[in-house]
Amino acid sequence: MHIQPFRVRCYLHSSHRVKLLSKLLIAFVIALSASLLLQANEPVDSSVDSAISSALPWHEAVKQSGSIHFANDIVPILTKAGCNMGICHAKAGGGQNGFELSLLGFEPELDLQQIVVQGRGRRVFPAVPESSLLVRKAVGEIPHGGGARLRVDSPEYKLLVEWIRRGSNAEVNSATANSSQLAKVALTQVEVAPATMLMQPEQSLQLRVLASYSDGSKRDVTSLALFESNNTALATVSDLGNVTCGQLPGSAAIMVRYQGHVAVFRPAVPLGPPLKDIPSSDNLVDQHVFSNLQRLGIPPSDRCDDATFLRRVCIDLTGRLPTDEERQRYWQSTSELRRAQLVDELLMHTDYADYFANKWTSLLKNRRDDANDLAANFAFHAWVRDNLQSGNPYDQMVKQLLAATGTIMSNPAVAWYKRVKDPKEQLEDISQLFLGVRLQCAQCHHHPFEKWSQDDYYALSACFSRVGRKPTGVQNEDMIFHQRGAAVATNVRTGQQLKPRALGTDLGNIEPSEDPRLKLAEWMRSPENPFFARALVNRYWKHFFHVGLIEPEDDIRDTNPPSNPELLGALESHFIQGGFNLRELARLLVLSQAYQLSSQPNDLNRVDTQNFSRFYPRRLTAEVLFDSIDQLVGAQTTFANLPAGTRAIALPDNSYNRAVPFLKVFGRPENSSVCECERVRSANLAQSLHLLNAGDLKAKLAHPGGLAERLSQSTEKLGARLEKVYQASFCRSPTTEEVGAVTQFVTATASTKQDFEDVLWAVINSKEFLFNH
Repeated sequence: MHIQPFRVRCYLHSSHRVKLLSKLLIAFVIALSASLLLQANEPVDSSVDSAISSALPWHEAVKQSGSIHFANDIVPILTKAGCNMGICHAKAGGGQNGFELSLLGFEPELDLQQIVVQGRGRRVFPAVPESSLLVRKAVGEIPHGGGARLRVDSPEYKLLVEWIRRGSNAEVNSATANSSQLAKVALTQVEVAPATMLMQPEQSLQLRVLASYSDGSKRDVTSLALFESNNTALATVSDLGNVTCGQLPGSAAIMVRYQGHVAVFRPAVPLGPPLKDIPSSDNLVDQHVFSNLQRLGIPPSDRCDDATFLRRVCIDLTGRLPTDEERQRYWQSTSELRRAQLVDELLMHTDYADYFANKWTSLLKNRRDDANDLAANFAFHAWVRDNLQSGNPYDQMVKQLLAATGTIMSNPAVAWYKRVKDPKEQLEDISQLFLGVRLQCAQCHHHPFEKWSQDDYYALSACFSRVGRKPTGVQNEDMIFHQRGAAVATNVRTGQQLKPRALGTDLGNIEPSEDPRLKLAEWMRSPENPFFARALVNRYWKHFFHVGLIEPEDDIRDTNPPSNPELLGALESHFIQGGFNLRELARLLVLSQAYQLSSQPNDLNRVDTQNFSRFYPRRLTAEVLFDSIDQLVGAQTTFANLPAGTRAIALPDNSYNRAVPFLKVFGRPENSSVCECERVRSANLAQSLHLLNAGDLKAKLAHPGGLAERLSQSTEKLGARLEKVYQASFCRSPTTEEVGAVTQFVTATASTKQDFEDVLWAVINSKEFLFNH
């Protein structure tokens, strides 16, 4: 009876047994976590996991094969060591100290020549491979700017030495005779296991990477793969693929790259257990947003009130505050469908076309460089606006733009070719704007994060190689036409002439009499195109929800996956099946319950920034803020060469930024880029100072016959006058506290115009006015 307690005490005081108990406890927790994850029905690719388990580590696979190939076996070592990064020997303009490698080893035949032949052949020494310059610098035996990159006892070092010993020159000679000999066995696919997983805060997971080859062999290449997280606040990853989640809920993407192939692991961190109750779904947007929130355990905010929705949707659809008539009609309606009725009215309003024409003409670089641009800019802006107002399908608009011929006066769409003249700039703009693919990197080298090569780049530029220009007799105006002939473009590195292709897609045989732009336009609008519809719906999602499903909105690639891929796929299909109808897409988004959530966070979703559990407030753009101030105070700005009553949101080009400093200070773009990042939305000191004491704002507040003057002359009680101010500004009545604060400065019996100018000034400087919430 007394021995057992003694044994227990003895057991507890034994340090190695305490460690054993700790390990058992950790094992139990891990097993429990795994059980919970399985219960969450999170898909895990067990087939890939099984394949990796049976695959040999890369160095064992090479040893077993009995042969060493430069492309498959040596280049991955150089890449993992960082030798062929853009800041090292793959740096543009000659590499580092005369030793130049291709970026990330995408061109192994050139790398082989550089290592074995260039530099007078002194980089490798087959007689004594350990004394090779390549090896000695890699291990730090002699000075090296990059420091020691390999350990002498590592498998990478041993394999590199063995490759040099076996005769790297023989491989050079073989590759020179027949380039296909460089790697007879080609890498065909890279997979990561697991592909996705629901993880807990601060949980760690070791990824495993499988490489498959054309001969049917497989290797576990985890130790040679490159790993990168797209959201380090949510999940980090080590050089060897160990993922550790943080405390924030949401989804991240871990890019896994090996020899030009890419795979992605998507960890998701829940806030809490799956939700039992979620809001009802009004459409496909709600179905996927709320399903994701339920899975992550993030409760959404409540539905916003009518005043908030009225102001929010008017700004997002028409770029202005609601008018007095719209507010009265909305408040007087007793229909349960009044939100939908309001949306339908706004979508048919001319202000809708003005607002989105402003968006598109900015991205399409409708800018004025000199006075000769005036007619062209006005014509192009009107063309875009008329297409939006008439409801012309998006794919037709893009086709008319791409294949435009004639003069600006006969076909305003050709004005784009006036601004963008170089075929390389044309392909880059079209690709980024309409496909969401950034190809600029591929002009000089293989895209570091994608599959696009220099051949893909120049083959796409060939689509614009037959764009001809003829003088029209009008200064600085050309007639655009298709110039008969074979459409080709030359790869500046290889000298190879390439026929038109669209991001790896063959456009078929193009006769000299055919315009390749028409073939490109047909491919772009094809339902099978994986980029066209996706780029547009992601761009519009960001417009209405502030954060894109893919960020940045024009950088769509496998290594930058969407935060909610099911939602993006559903929106893409809906847009295609709906005939590329922009109005219908906007209607779908703003009538979703997800869009109508309050911007006020609850106790649990405050940290959520990517799952749309609440509406994310955003600052008003320069034009919208300018017009809103005019609309509130009763002022009217006159713009040169435009009819009276023209709003800032309807300005055709960038020239008005110089005439109206307010627009430049608040970030209106100069229309020089297809990236929406050119528009500045962030606050700065200049903006604050402008709102505080700029002369133009003071003049607006004091405008004769404006709201301040009318309020000062009114015989209504102060509360009634403040009601007008708050309804016009926020679509709501002032609170008791707000009325009390104003009463301290304005009395109901003796109020001056200056008093009400101060009230309006305070309203304009409030966050509630400056933000769409």
